[in-house]
Amino acid sequence: MRTSSMLKLLDRYIIQKFLSTFFFTVLIFTMISVIIDFSEKVEKFIESDITRYEIFVMYYPGFIMFIAGLLWPLYTLIAVIFFTSRLAYNSEIISIFNAGVSFRRLMQPYLLAAAFIAGLHLIGNHFLIPLGNKNRLDVEHAYIWTNNDKGKTQDVHMFVAPETKVYINYYRKRDSTARKFRMEQFKDGELVYLLKANTAEWQGPPNRWKLRNYEIRTFDGMDEELILGRGNELDTAFNLTPEDFVDYKEQHTMMTSVEIQQYIAAQQARGVGNTKKYEIEFHRRSAEPFTIFILTIIGMSIAARKVRGGIGLHLAMGVGIGALFIFFSRFAVVFAAGQVIPVIVGIWAPNVLFSLVAVYLTRNAQM
Repeated sequence: MRTSSMLKLLDRYIIQKFLSTFFFTVLIFTMISVIIDFSEKVEKFIESDITRYEIFVMYYPGFIMFIAGLLWPLYTLIAVIFFTSRLAYNSEIISIFNAGVSFRRLMQPYLLAAAFIAGLHLIGNHFLIPLGNKNRLDVEHAYIWTNNDKGKTQDVHMFVAPETKVYINYYRKRDSTARKFRMEQFKDGELVYLLKANTAEWQGPPNRWKLRNYEIRTFDGMDEELILGRGNELDTAFNLTPEDFVDYKEQHTMMTSVEIQQYIAAQQARGVGNTKKYEIEFHRRSAEPFTIFILTIIGMSIAARKVRGGIGLHLAMGVGIGALFIFFSRFAVVFAAGQVIPVIVGIWAPNVLFSLVAVYLTRNAQM
Protein backbone atom coordinates (compact mmCIF):
# COMPACT_ATOMS: atom_id res chain seq x y z
CA MET A 1 0.00 0.00 0.00
CA ARG A 2 2.84 2.35 0.90
CA THR A 3 4.60 1.70 -2.42
CA SER A 4 1.33 2.17 -4.31
CA SER A 5 0.69 5.50 -2.58
CA MET A 6 4.23 6.61 -3.36
CA LEU A 7 3.78 5.78 -7.05
CA LYS A 8 0.48 7.65 -7.25
CA LEU A 9 2.14 10.66 -5.64
CA LEU A 10 5.02 10.35 -8.09
CA ASP A 11 2.59 10.11 -11.00
CA ARG A 12 0.82 13.29 -9.94
CA TYR A 13 4.16 15.04 -9.45
CA ILE A 14 5.44 14.15 -12.94
CA ILE A 15 2.13 14.94 -14.67
CA GLN A 16 2.00 18.31 -12.92
CA LYS A 17 5.59 19.09 -13.88
CA PHE A 18 5.03 17.95 -17.47
CA LEU A 19 1.85 19.98 -18.06
CA SER A 20 3.04 23.12 -16.27
CA THR A 21 6.32 23.12 -18.22
CA PHE A 22 4.49 22.43 -21.47
CA PHE A 23 1.97 25.25 -21.13
CA PHE A 24 4.71 27.62 -19.95
CA THR A 25 6.68 26.72 -23.11
CA VAL A 26 3.59 27.34 -25.24
CA LEU A 27 3.04 30.72 -23.56
CA ILE A 28 6.63 31.92 -24.02
CA PHE A 29 6.96 30.89 -27.67
CA THR A 30 3.47 32.20 -28.50
CA MET A 31 4.29 35.60 -27.03
CA ILE A 32 7.50 35.73 -29.06
CA SER A 33 5.62 34.73 -32.24
CA VAL A 34 2.91 37.36 -31.70
CA ILE A 35 5.48 40.11 -31.10
CA ILE A 36 7.42 39.19 -34.24
CA ASP A 37 4.26 38.95 -36.35
CA PHE A 38 2.91 42.27 -35.06
CA SER A 39 6.21 44.03 -35.78
CA GLU A 40 6.09 42.72 -39.37
CA LYS A 41 2.46 43.70 -40.01
CA VAL A 42 2.08 46.90 -37.99
CA GLU A 43 2.66 49.10 -41.06
CA LYS A 44 -0.02 47.23 -42.99
CA PHE A 45 -2.40 47.64 -40.06
CA ILE A 46 -1.76 51.40 -39.93
CA GLU A 47 -2.06 51.95 -43.69
CA SER A 48 -5.29 49.93 -44.11
CA ASP A 49 -8.74 50.67 -42.69
CA ILE A 50 -8.71 47.54 -40.54
CA THR A 51 -10.52 47.83 -37.18
CA ARG A 52 -9.23 46.91 -33.72
CA TYR A 53 -11.91 44.23 -33.52
CA GLU A 54 -10.56 42.57 -36.66
CA ILE A 55 -6.99 42.71 -35.33
CA PHE A 56 -7.48 41.59 -31.74
CA VAL A 57 -10.63 39.43 -32.00
CA MET A 58 -10.53 38.03 -35.53
CA TYR A 59 -6.83 37.88 -36.47
CA TYR A 60 -4.66 37.24 -33.42
CA PRO A 61 -6.74 34.50 -31.71
CA GLY A 62 -6.60 32.61 -35.02
CA PHE A 63 -2.89 33.33 -35.37
CA ILE A 64 -2.20 32.05 -31.84
CA MET A 65 -4.09 28.82 -32.53
CA PHE A 66 -2.27 28.42 -35.85
CA ILE A 67 1.21 28.81 -34.31
CA ALA A 68 0.35 26.59 -31.35
CA GLY A 69 -1.03 23.86 -33.61
CA LEU A 70 1.97 24.07 -35.93
CA LEU A 71 4.55 23.60 -33.15
CA TRP A 72 2.55 21.63 -30.56
CA PRO A 73 4.64 18.41 -30.90
CA LEU A 74 7.91 20.38 -30.75
CA TYR A 75 6.71 22.21 -27.63
CA THR A 76 6.02 18.80 -26.08
CA LEU A 77 9.55 17.59 -26.82
CA ILE A 78 11.11 20.74 -25.37
CA ALA A 79 8.95 20.54 -22.24
CA VAL A 80 9.76 16.86 -21.64
CA ILE A 81 13.49 17.36 -22.08
CA PHE A 82 13.58 20.52 -19.96
CA PHE A 83 11.86 19.21 -16.83
CA THR A 84 13.24 15.65 -17.09
CA SER A 85 16.80 17.01 -17.39
CA ARG A 86 16.26 19.01 -14.22
CA LEU A 87 15.04 15.88 -12.44
CA ALA A 88 18.12 14.00 -13.66
CA TYR A 89 20.47 16.87 -12.76
CA ASN A 90 19.05 16.94 -9.21
CA SER A 91 19.49 13.13 -8.98
CA GLU A 92 15.71 12.65 -8.63
CA ILE A 93 15.60 10.16 -11.51
CA ILE A 94 18.32 8.02 -9.90
CA SER A 95 16.43 8.10 -6.58
CA ILE A 96 13.28 6.93 -8.34
CA PHE A 97 15.14 4.01 -9.93
CA ASN A 98 16.79 3.14 -6.60
CA ALA A 99 13.32 2.95 -5.06
CA GLY A 100 12.56 0.04 -7.40
CA VAL A 101 10.62 1.92 -10.07
CA SER A 102 11.40 0.63 -13.56
CA PHE A 103 11.91 2.86 -16.58
CA ARG A 104 8.75 1.54 -18.20
CA ARG A 105 6.75 2.25 -15.06
CA LEU A 106 8.16 5.76 -14.99
CA MET A 107 6.89 6.25 -18.55
CA GLN A 108 3.23 5.89 -17.49
CA PRO A 109 2.66 9.42 -16.12
CA TYR A 110 4.54 10.82 -19.11
CA LEU A 111 2.22 9.01 -21.49
CA LEU A 112 -0.88 10.06 -19.52
CA ALA A 113 0.13 13.72 -19.77
CA ALA A 114 1.01 13.21 -23.45
CA ALA A 115 -2.45 11.68 -24.03
CA PHE A 116 -4.09 14.80 -22.59
CA ILE A 117 -1.97 17.08 -24.81
CA ALA A 118 -2.57 14.87 -27.86
CA GLY A 119 -6.33 14.92 -27.22
CA LEU A 120 -6.33 18.72 -27.18
CA HIS A 121 -4.24 18.76 -30.34
CA LEU A 122 -6.56 16.30 -32.10
CA ILE A 123 -9.68 18.35 -31.34
CA GLY A 124 -7.88 21.56 -32.26
CA ASN A 125 -6.55 20.19 -35.56
CA HIS A 126 -9.90 18.86 -36.77
CA PHE A 127 -12.25 21.61 -35.57
CA LEU A 128 -10.91 24.66 -33.69
CA ILE A 129 -7.74 25.62 -35.58
CA PRO A 130 -9.47 25.62 -39.03
CA LEU A 131 -12.08 28.05 -37.68
CA GLY A 132 -9.30 30.27 -36.32
CA ASN A 133 -7.45 29.99 -39.63
CA LYS A 134 -10.55 31.13 -41.50
CA ASN A 135 -10.76 34.32 -39.43
CA ARG A 136 -7.01 34.90 -39.66
CA LEU A 137 -6.78 34.32 -43.40
CA ASP A 138 -9.92 36.35 -44.14
CA VAL A 139 -8.23 39.34 -42.49
CA GLU A 140 -4.95 38.69 -44.32
CA HIS A 141 -6.67 38.39 -47.70
CA ALA A 142 -8.70 41.56 -47.10
CA TYR A 143 -5.98 43.84 -45.73
CA ILE A 144 -2.48 42.33 -46.01
CA TRP A 145 -1.97 39.87 -48.86
CA THR A 146 -4.70 41.19 -51.14
CA ASN A 147 -3.34 39.50 -54.28
CA ASN A 148 -3.16 35.96 -52.89
CA ASP A 149 -6.19 34.68 -54.79
CA LYS A 150 -4.81 32.09 -57.25
CA GLY A 151 -8.15 31.21 -58.83
CA LYS A 152 -8.25 31.17 -62.65
CA THR A 153 -10.40 33.66 -64.54
CA GLN A 154 -9.31 33.08 -68.16
CA ASP A 155 -9.60 29.94 -70.29
CA VAL A 156 -11.08 27.95 -67.43
CA HIS A 157 -11.70 24.21 -67.98
CA MET A 158 -13.62 22.53 -65.18
CA PHE A 159 -15.58 19.32 -64.60
CA VAL A 160 -19.01 19.79 -63.02
CA ALA A 161 -19.86 16.06 -63.22
CA PRO A 162 -17.89 12.91 -64.18
CA GLU A 163 -18.72 13.27 -67.90
CA THR A 164 -19.68 16.93 -68.02
CA LYS A 165 -17.08 19.61 -68.72
CA VAL A 166 -17.40 23.39 -68.65
CA TYR A 167 -15.26 25.89 -70.53
CA ILE A 168 -15.31 29.63 -69.76
CA ASN A 169 -13.31 32.11 -71.79
CA TYR A 170 -13.36 34.79 -69.09
CA TYR A 171 -14.89 34.99 -65.60
CA ARG A 172 -15.47 38.36 -63.92
CA LYS A 173 -15.41 37.96 -60.13
CA ARG A 174 -16.90 41.30 -59.14
CA ASP A 175 -20.35 40.41 -60.53
CA SER A 176 -19.97 36.59 -60.95
CA THR A 177 -20.42 36.67 -64.74
CA ALA A 178 -18.89 34.21 -67.19
CA ARG A 179 -18.21 35.16 -70.82
CA LYS A 180 -18.35 32.70 -73.74
CA PHE A 181 -19.71 29.83 -71.69
CA ARG A 182 -19.66 26.28 -73.04
CA MET A 183 -20.81 23.01 -71.44
CA GLU A 184 -20.23 19.57 -72.97
CA GLN A 185 -21.71 16.25 -71.90
CA PHE A 186 -20.22 12.93 -73.00
CA LYS A 187 -21.45 9.35 -72.99
CA ASP A 188 -19.00 6.50 -73.62
CA GLY A 189 -16.50 9.02 -74.92
CA GLU A 190 -18.89 10.60 -77.46
CA LEU A 191 -20.35 14.10 -77.31
CA VAL A 192 -24.14 13.93 -76.74
CA TYR A 193 -24.98 17.45 -75.52
CA LEU A 194 -23.52 20.89 -76.17
CA LEU A 195 -24.68 24.13 -74.54
CA LYS A 196 -23.15 27.49 -75.49
CA ALA A 197 -23.97 31.01 -74.31
CA ASN A 198 -22.45 34.45 -74.67
CA THR A 199 -22.82 35.10 -70.94
CA ALA A 200 -23.73 33.12 -67.82
CA GLU A 201 -24.75 35.12 -64.73
CA TRP A 202 -24.81 33.68 -61.21
CA GLN A 203 -28.30 33.92 -59.68
CA GLY A 204 -27.59 32.42 -56.27
CA PRO A 205 -27.92 29.03 -54.56
CA PRO A 206 -28.61 26.30 -55.30
CA ASN A 207 -26.31 26.58 -58.35
CA ARG A 208 -28.69 28.80 -60.38
CA TRP A 209 -27.38 30.53 -63.51
CA LYS A 210 -28.99 32.71 -66.18
CA LEU A 211 -27.71 32.18 -69.74
CA ARG A 212 -28.05 34.87 -72.43
CA ASN A 213 -27.89 34.30 -76.21
CA TYR A 214 -27.66 30.55 -75.87
CA GLU A 215 -27.46 27.61 -78.25
CA ILE A 216 -28.25 23.97 -77.44
CA ARG A 217 -27.20 21.01 -79.58
CA THR A 218 -28.22 17.41 -78.82
CA PHE A 219 -26.56 14.50 -80.64
CA ASP A 220 -27.95 11.00 -81.09
CA GLY A 221 -25.69 9.12 -83.45
CA MET A 222 -25.98 10.88 -86.81
CA ASP A 223 -29.06 12.82 -85.69
CA GLU A 224 -28.73 16.34 -84.29
CA GLU A 225 -31.26 18.65 -82.65
CA LEU A 226 -30.59 22.39 -82.52
CA ILE A 227 -32.26 25.00 -80.29
CA LEU A 228 -31.32 28.65 -80.84
CA GLY A 229 -31.97 31.23 -78.13
CA ARG A 230 -30.60 34.34 -79.82
CA GLY A 231 -31.59 37.36 -77.73
CA ASN A 232 -33.30 35.10 -75.21
CA GLU A 233 -32.52 34.05 -71.63
CA LEU A 234 -32.44 30.60 -70.08
CA ASP A 235 -32.63 29.89 -66.34
CA THR A 236 -30.78 26.68 -65.51
CA ALA A 237 -28.73 24.98 -62.81
CA PHE A 238 -25.48 23.04 -62.83
CA ASN A 239 -22.82 22.15 -60.27
CA LEU A 240 -20.78 25.36 -60.44
CA THR A 241 -20.53 28.27 -57.98
CA PRO A 242 -18.45 31.49 -57.73
CA GLU A 243 -16.37 29.78 -55.00
CA ASP A 244 -14.99 27.44 -57.66
CA PHE A 245 -13.12 30.41 -59.15
CA VAL A 246 -11.39 31.32 -55.88
CA ASP A 247 -8.36 29.31 -54.76
CA TYR A 248 -6.19 30.60 -51.93
CA LYS A 249 -2.90 28.85 -51.25
CA GLU A 250 -3.98 27.94 -47.71
CA GLN A 251 -7.64 27.35 -48.48
CA HIS A 252 -7.50 23.75 -47.21
CA THR A 253 -6.38 24.95 -43.76
CA MET A 254 -9.58 27.01 -43.44
CA MET A 255 -11.84 23.95 -43.60
CA THR A 256 -12.81 21.69 -40.72
CA SER A 257 -12.17 18.00 -41.32
CA VAL A 258 -15.88 17.44 -42.04
CA GLU A 259 -15.77 20.17 -44.69
CA ILE A 260 -12.61 18.69 -46.21
CA GLN A 261 -14.26 15.28 -46.54
CA GLN A 262 -17.33 16.87 -48.13
CA TYR A 263 -15.14 18.86 -50.51
CA ILE A 264 -13.14 15.77 -51.56
CA ALA A 265 -16.35 13.79 -52.12
CA ALA A 266 -17.84 16.63 -54.20
CA GLN A 267 -14.71 16.94 -56.34
CA GLN A 268 -14.53 13.19 -56.91
CA ALA A 269 -18.22 13.15 -57.86
CA ARG A 270 -17.37 15.76 -60.48
CA GLY A 271 -14.62 13.56 -61.84
CA VAL A 272 -11.87 15.85 -60.57
CA GLY A 273 -8.90 13.97 -59.13
CA ASN A 274 -6.65 16.84 -57.99
CA THR A 275 -7.51 16.78 -54.27
CA LYS A 276 -4.07 15.80 -52.93
CA LYS A 277 -3.47 18.82 -50.72
CA TYR A 278 -6.87 18.31 -49.06
CA GLU A 279 -6.20 14.62 -48.46
CA ILE A 280 -2.75 15.45 -47.05
CA GLU A 281 -4.25 18.05 -44.72
CA PHE A 282 -6.91 15.62 -43.48
CA HIS A 283 -4.44 12.82 -42.65
CA ARG A 284 -1.90 15.27 -41.17
CA ARG A 285 -4.43 16.37 -38.57
CA SER A 286 -4.65 12.83 -37.20
CA ALA A 287 -0.96 11.94 -37.54
CA GLU A 288 0.43 14.94 -35.63
CA PRO A 289 -1.25 14.12 -32.27
CA PHE A 290 0.28 10.64 -32.49
CA THR A 291 3.66 12.34 -32.95
CA ILE A 292 3.32 13.76 -29.43
CA PHE A 293 3.58 10.25 -27.91
CA ILE A 294 6.67 9.46 -29.97
CA LEU A 295 8.49 12.68 -29.11
CA THR A 296 7.55 12.30 -25.44
CA ILE A 297 9.22 8.89 -25.30
CA ILE A 298 12.25 10.12 -27.23
CA GLY A 299 12.62 13.19 -25.02
CA MET A 300 12.29 11.17 -21.82
CA SER A 301 14.80 8.57 -22.98
CA ILE A 302 17.37 11.27 -23.80
CA ALA A 303 16.89 13.48 -20.75
CA ALA A 304 16.60 10.79 -18.06
CA ARG A 305 20.35 10.12 -18.25
CA LYS A 306 22.56 12.47 -16.25
CA VAL A 307 25.42 13.65 -18.47
CA ARG A 308 27.97 16.45 -18.63
CA GLY A 309 26.42 19.48 -20.22
CA GLY A 310 23.13 18.88 -18.40
CA ILE A 311 20.01 20.62 -19.65
CA GLY A 312 21.83 22.49 -22.42
CA LEU A 313 23.10 19.31 -24.08
CA HIS A 314 19.72 17.59 -23.72
CA LEU A 315 17.87 20.57 -25.22
CA ALA A 316 20.33 20.73 -28.12
CA MET A 317 19.81 17.02 -28.83
CA GLY A 318 16.03 17.41 -28.50
CA VAL A 319 15.83 20.40 -30.83
CA GLY A 320 18.04 18.54 -33.31
CA ILE A 321 15.73 15.53 -33.27
CA GLY A 322 12.69 17.80 -33.60
CA ALA A 323 14.23 19.60 -36.57
CA LEU A 324 15.11 16.27 -38.20
CA PHE A 325 11.57 15.03 -37.67
CA ILE A 326 10.06 18.18 -39.23
CA PHE A 327 12.46 17.97 -42.19
CA PHE A 328 11.62 14.33 -42.82
CA SER A 329 7.89 15.06 -42.49
CA ARG A 330 8.02 17.85 -45.09
CA PHE A 331 10.14 15.66 -47.36
CA ALA A 332 7.56 12.85 -47.21
CA VAL A 333 4.68 15.30 -47.83
CA VAL A 334 6.39 16.56 -51.01
CA PHE A 335 6.58 12.98 -52.31
CA ALA A 336 2.92 12.40 -51.40
CA ALA A 337 1.83 15.64 -53.10
CA GLY A 338 3.77 14.63 -56.19
CA GLN A 339 1.94 11.28 -56.25
CA VAL A 340 5.23 9.42 -55.90
CA ILE A 341 3.87 7.60 -52.86
CA PRO A 342 0.32 7.26 -51.44
CA VAL A 343 -0.83 10.13 -49.24
CA ILE A 344 -1.36 8.01 -46.14
CA VAL A 345 2.17 6.54 -46.49
CA GLY A 346 3.74 9.98 -46.87
CA ILE A 347 1.97 11.34 -43.79
CA TRP A 348 2.54 8.37 -41.48
CA ALA A 349 6.05 7.33 -42.61
CA PRO A 350 7.84 9.82 -40.28
CA ASN A 351 5.83 8.52 -37.31
CA VAL A 352 6.70 4.92 -38.16
CA LEU A 353 10.41 5.72 -38.58
CA PHE A 354 10.68 7.74 -35.37
CA SER A 355 8.66 5.10 -33.50
CA LEU A 356 11.55 2.75 -34.23
CA VAL A 357 13.95 5.41 -32.90
CA ALA A 358 11.82 5.71 -29.76
CA VAL A 359 11.86 1.93 -29.24
CA TYR A 360 15.65 1.82 -29.64
CA LEU A 361 16.20 4.70 -27.20
CA THR A 362 13.81 3.14 -24.67
CA ARG A 363 15.63 -0.19 -24.74
CA ASN A 364 18.98 1.54 -24.22
CA ALA A 365 17.80 4.08 -21.69
CA GLN A 366 19.07 4.26 -18.13
CA MET A 367 17.46 1.53 -16.02
